[in-house]
Amino acid sequence: MDFSRKNVIGRVGRMEQLAGIKRYAFEDGKGRGMRAFEVVNGSGFDFTVYPDRGLDIGPARYNGLPLTWTTRNGPVAPAFYDATGVEWLRTWAGGLLTTCGWLNVGGPCVTPEGEQGIHGRMDHTPAEEVNTRAFWNDVGEYVLEITGRIVHSRVFGENLATSRTIATKLGWPGVTLTDRTENLGAATSPLMQLYHMNFGWPFISEETRLVAPPHKVTPRDDEAAKGIGEWDRFLPPTPDFAEQVIYHELPVGEDGFCSIQIRNDNFLKPSGKEALQLSFRKEELPYLVQWRMPGVGDYVMGLEPANCHAENYNSMAEKGLLRYIEPGQSIATSLKVEFV
Repeated sequence: MDFSRKNVIGRVGRMEQLAGIKRYAFEDGKGRGMRAFEVVNGSGFDFTVYPDRGLDIGPARYNGLPLTWTTRNGPVAPAFYDATGVEWLRTWAGGLLTTCGWLNVGGPCVTPEGEQGIHGRMDHTPAEEVNTRAFWNDVGEYVLEITGRIVHSRVFGENLATSRTIATKLGWPGVTLTDRTENLGAATSPLMQLYHMNFGWPFISEETRLVAPPHKVTPRDDEAAKGIGEWDRFLPPTPDFAEQVIYHELPVGEDGFCSIQIRNDNFLKPSGKEALQLSFRKEELPYLVQWRMPGVGDYVMGLEPANCHAENYNSMAEKGLLRYIEPGQSIATSLKVEFV
């Protein structure tokens, strides 16, 4: 379909007829008062952004069917966040993107920066300077854009600020996310970054296959080693399944990005697309963490570009793999999800 400005402009009264960003807030339950932005771009790919949860991306659909996994918690406002131990699991909502970090990823631990809960605070930190806009760019594409700033700070501790941009276009079944994280403090700070993307049924099923170029695949532990030979396939709901975490080191392309595809012919055949492709810049995010969890009631596959393993601060420090950000330094990370 021709979505050029020349073809569109005389056919609609307002662009929201085709694409737009609708703002609303939850009125009930644990999500009450939390803001949400519903993004529709005319391609069949729709998603919701939560500015009060670090500008993370919640549910996503393609042609009316869910792509993502929603936890039993549902949408939860950040006021209910409990940073101790594994209590993060009580307020995690799943969705297309959960940002984990910046001082810890993986299990809880005690570090020189203090006690750290599972997967850190980023996902539960409300964004500042939040804005949305829709505009025709210089090449005639209608762009939908959400921007904001997430501050990760503590008195006598870290002072990190992440400027986030989420963008899509009219007629394009995809979304890009760009973060620029700056150390505003006077001291070097650890920086653990993991972008936890959560895919669910019916997109994820026994028909699902992962496709990637030849690359190094490593299990996190003995449990993950049991599934290393079938990392590219998924199972039906399996009672008492123990999660498996697998590390992928994907080859990098000429553009600096590496990619992996999720294919499910039964799901995608009506759209004429072959796969959902996840791409991310390798220099800042050298690892892809795969989370296999075909449990009964917890039926999800996670794909998680990261600058660390899905192991906590202390584990990464012991391995000499912990990354840092210097005072005044700025680090950009980029991801793209699209149907191809």
